[in-house]
Amino acid sequence: MKKRLSLVLLLVVTTALLAGCTEFNEPIYSNSEGFWNEYIVWPLVSAITYFKDLLGTYGLGIITVTILIRLVILPLMIKQTKSSKNMQEVQPELQKLKEKYSSKDAVTQQKYQQEMMALFKERGVNPAAGCLPVFIQMPILIGFYHAISRMNNTPEINLGDFLGFALAEPSIILAVLAGIMQLIVLRTGPAMDNPQMKIMMYIMPFMIIGFGIVLPAALTLYWVIGNIISIIQNLFIYKPWKKKETEPVKSGGSKK
Repeated sequence: MKKRLSLVLLLVVTTALLAGCTEFNEPIYSNSEGFWNEYIVWPLVSAITYFKDLLGTYGLGIITVTILIRLVILPLMIKQTKSSKNMQEVQPELQKLKEKYSSKDAVTQQKYQQEMMALFKERGVNPAAGCLPVFIQMPILIGFYHAISRMNNTPEINLGDFLGFALAEPSIILAVLAGIMQLIVLRTGPAMDNPQMKIMMYIMPFMIIGFGIVLPAALTLYWVIGNIISIIQNLFIYKPWKKKETEPVKSGGSKK
């Protein structure tokens, strides 16, 4: 859990550094030079603009590109989600191994690691699966931020409004909505089965809201749509309503 929190903090710092040290406040054109501009920012700008011309607004263009990106990485996200689910199911057996190999000497810990990896392999658990989608999405998220910021600073582009929200300006309403959606994502996912991961339910939504109230509403719209897709994905894979049906009823007294 500490490693996962450290990873999240590292990614946040990386995002802030990249946002501060690149030319995000400059216009973006097809002839803008640099690897980041040519292969990340401009393709995103081109895709958003294409669907804007097709559908009528930049808001719909952003939503369409978001859906397409999530569809492309959907197999990886499903694999991550299933791996997280398997990890929760294997926790009782993992706890037994910890009790069996409670000694901290090197030989005992080596045996513990071997049996733990064998258990993971048998149950289809991949501990690294939870990190890979995050690393894949971060360049896209940062690229979206740069694309939208630079589109906003390009005289030929006017992001305009979508559903009453100025896409070039921060929106508190969209930021709060994104935070609520993030909370629902966590409540319908593996965090509900892991007391340690429940910490994320109280951290991530506030982080999303904090970013949303200072970043353009266009980027917050990307978070909202992405979280809606994640909620649908969790509902199909985790089926949280079935968990509530099968939860044992706790009784405060003895049966008569």
